[in-house]
Amino acid sequence: MTKPVLFFAETCPDTAPFVARLQELGVQYEAVEIQSSLGNLKRFLALRDNRAEFEAVKAHGSIGIPALLLDNGDVVLEIDKLADVLRSK
Repeated sequence: MTKPVLFFAETCPDTAPFVARLQELGVQYEAVEIQSSLGNLKRFLALRDNRAEFEAVKAHGSIGIPALLLDNGDVVLEIDKLADVLRSK
């Protein structure tokens, strides 16, 4: 089983509460900060540009971070869904 991957930006105001919630839930993850490297940004864009979960986010002009990619391929974008999604694993 691989760790979930968290795509985020340090400057995004949604990142800190999302990370805090992951810590509360005891989730270990691979951290991928998209502003620190073009490789990380490309990795995120490859996910975002090919997944239906991001369509509504993009339609509102948002980036789609933080985004947690689970090992089963699901993507979690909302902090309030973390506990339910991770509990069902």
